[in-house]
Amino acid sequence: MNRPPSITLPALDLSKSSTMRVRGRSGSIVKVEQVGDRSAEDALDQNVFVNINANWVNAKGAWLIHVVLILAGKVIVDTIPGMSQQISWTLVNLIYLALSYLMFHWVTGMPFEGDLRGGAYDDLTLWEQIDDGAQYTPAKKWLFSVPVMLFLASTHYTNYNPWLFAINLSALVFVLIPKLPQLHRQRVRFLANDASGMATPVTPSFPSSGTSTPHETTRLSEITEAHFR
Repeated sequence: MNRPPSITLPALDLSKSSTMRVRGRSGSIVKVEQVGDRSAEDALDQNVFVNINANWVNAKGAWLIHVVLILAGKVIVDTIPGMSQQISWTLVNLIYLALSYLMFHWVTGMPFEGDLRGGAYDDLTLWEQIDDGAQYTPAKKWLFSVPVMLFLASTHYTNYNPWLFAINLSALVFVLIPKLPQLHRQRVRFLANDASGMATPVTPSFPSSGTSTPHETTRLSEITEAHFR
């Protein structure tokens, strides 16, 4: 009986792992990221229609509504029994700053006709949408000055109490920082880690079915046709 011809396979060294490109994890506590690439497509999508989500700040009465809301809030807070003027002004200041931050610097995108913009405003806050992102416009100067004037009024009517002054000043700084031109389209992330880690190596194996499957001790160069019968 003739010996079946042997099949010579190239030697395969499984001891050496393939070179994998691995990026280490980032251990930064605070990370600043830029959103919106200002591409030509985004610019065209933003200019298709008027952005009614942000253009209302330039409408008639839009500036006066801030003063009206502050005075209305002051009247409502004063109706609480046992409320002092110091606590009242502090609460009005903190409530206005909290709502202002939530409205202008926390919520992104636009709720009106957002699908017509191709997602050009999805990553932008209302403050970044005002006046198409231009800085030092009259509307932005007004929105910047209102918290400052309210802080000065609350500081005066709280009789310059050091504890209330520290609380009002901290809240004011927290709201004014996102309004700075240096932080336009910037996002501060805390405890931001890269999602990519080390790649999981793949262990080569042979199929478990069949009686003629070669054992692990069989060298690849010694495999013949008889092993596959």
